[in-house]
Amino acid sequence: MSSTAPISFISAHTDRETERLSTLANEPLFQRHSANPILGPNDWPYPINSVFNAGAVKLPDGDTLLLCRVEDRRGLSHLCAARSANGIDRWRIDRTPTMPALPKEFPEEIWGVEDPRITYVPELKQFAVAYTSFARGGPGVSLALTSDFVTFDRYGVIMPPEDKDAALFPRKINGKWALIHRPMTALGAHMWISYSPDLRHWGDHMVMLEARKGGWWDANKIGLCSPPIETAKGWLVIYHGVRTTASGSIYRLGLALFDLDRPEVCLQRGDAWVFGPEAPYERNGDVKDVVFPCGQVVEDDGDTIRLYYGAADSYMAVATGSIRKLLSWLETNAPITLSDGTES
Repeated sequence: MSSTAPISFISAHTDRETERLSTLANEPLFQRHSANPILGPNDWPYPINSVFNAGAVKLPDGDTLLLCRVEDRRGLSHLCAARSANGIDRWRIDRTPTMPALPKEFPEEIWGVEDPRITYVPELKQFAVAYTSFARGGPGVSLALTSDFVTFDRYGVIMPPEDKDAALFPRKINGKWALIHRPMTALGAHMWISYSPDLRHWGDHMVMLEARKGGWWDANKIGLCSPPIETAKGWLVIYHGVRTTASGSIYRLGLALFDLDRPEVCLQRGDAWVFGPEAPYERNGDVKDVVFPCGQVVEDDGDTIRLYYGAADSYMAVATGSIRKLLSWLETNAPITLSDGTES
């Protein structure tokens, strides 16, 4: 039996693996801003414990708006807007909570509202805010629409507990709205996608990305970070993975690409994490070793991305990257399928 084919395969596999390792050693995909952390408790106009996990959007007037999760000194969270001309400093912060919990009208918010993801929806000419509502049954996914971040049309719970890490796609797909979310089920903590004709009634629930098993950085528990980014190659998704260690959990970020017309189909998934807690403000805080983005802004060049993330559940920080480079990294660092059908 000829040994030519196996040798050829091994050579190709080795070359690809060498290229992957070289790429991992190159310049980081996200660069932390020197002004980090850009927002903290001392910046707030009223007493709070921490500010983190903000949704982000660029407004028509050019300002960047962060809808921040703010934890008060009772331990309950509300949402508060901060605006900046350059998205880095000189933040103008609302003097009172922008979107407080309303437990009388929405009892699912009795213990606060958390972790908003903002999507501008051209068809509705409004911003969709998917957020976590927290009550006795656990965290659930709620939805609100706004055009000005002053008044909000709340739809209430659209995904019951336990569910979180949700964002709406910016347009209908095959005639229906699509939502990424992360329910806790008997199957585990995986990313799901669901569809709706009216933003209120949801079905066609499907797992779109599973947490890996074993010793991987994203084993056992994953979830969406910021809303999906539409590119010519597919929906680019930044997600978080949780590694449980003897000293606690570590939250890091990874990349995946999904089909434009069937976003439940994963086209590529990076095998390594691309951003993790390293700076002191990310490693030390109310919850150590956490980087957790809920929002991003894409610059006018269509390539530069400003990723806004919560650091150690205590501060807001920002890092910049390139969509083109993220897609290129995925091309090189998606898992290799071996001859026996497994992945390396």
